[in-house]
Amino acid sequence: MTRYGLIGFPLTHSFSKRYFTEKFEREGISDSRYDLFEMPAITALPDLLALPGLRGLNVTIPHKQAVLPYLDRLDASAEKIGAVNVIKLEADGSRTGYNSDYYGFRQSLVDWLILLGRSTDELQALVLGTGGASKAVTVALADLGISYTYVSRTKSTNTLTYDELTDMVDDYPLIINGSPVGTYPKIDEAPTLPYHLLTARHLLYDLVYNPTETKFMKLGQEHGAAVHNGLRMLELQAEKAWEIWQR
Repeated sequence: MTRYGLIGFPLTHSFSKRYFTEKFEREGISDSRYDLFEMPAITALPDLLALPGLRGLNVTIPHKQAVLPYLDRLDASAEKIGAVNVIKLEADGSRTGYNSDYYGFRQSLVDWLILLGRSTDELQALVLGTGGASKAVTVALADLGISYTYVSRTKSTNTLTYDELTDMVDDYPLIINGSPVGTYPKIDEAPTLPYHLLTARHLLYDLVYNPTETKFMKLGQEHGAAVHNGLRMLELQAEKAWEIWQR
């Protein structure tokens, strides 16, 4: 049996097991299974890596950076971002880290902008949160020529606090929620933004996919903003992970 799975904590909101199980059934991929390995502490990873038949893992919050010391090498994507969401167990037993979040976010954003008839030339972005997912987002933005500024609860270089946004939202048409705020079951929460200042020229992209319409998105729509959730990004990054595992 060839094994794949997802590590993170908590995993109650994950779509990965269903996605890959349905993929295996749909495409006639036999003798393979995908499991959720809830892992409160990354120190449990070595025992999991010894699981017979294990070929690859996805990595989610809070381990995308904590996993780095447990790997033998990083693909260029993961090295550039400094975070890993795909681990491939090589034939020689070594472990390589990749980042398919970059691919999933970049492709889904480009497709959305084309659908809306919007150009990257006109965009500056606010990226809410500074975790592993946000790092993949900012590398993709930079590669697309979109300037960005982080937003966090803590002030630092190239980072605004939420309290500073009142006079600045108009300068940033693209706002990306890279934080877990609003994820099920806390669906009544949303990043602290001056939503009343949003207009029809704003684009709100939420990396959260459960619920499919977050409070962040709803508040944006109320003021005419276009909105997008993280489901397509997840589908794209999952297929990229599968491609990596099959190499």
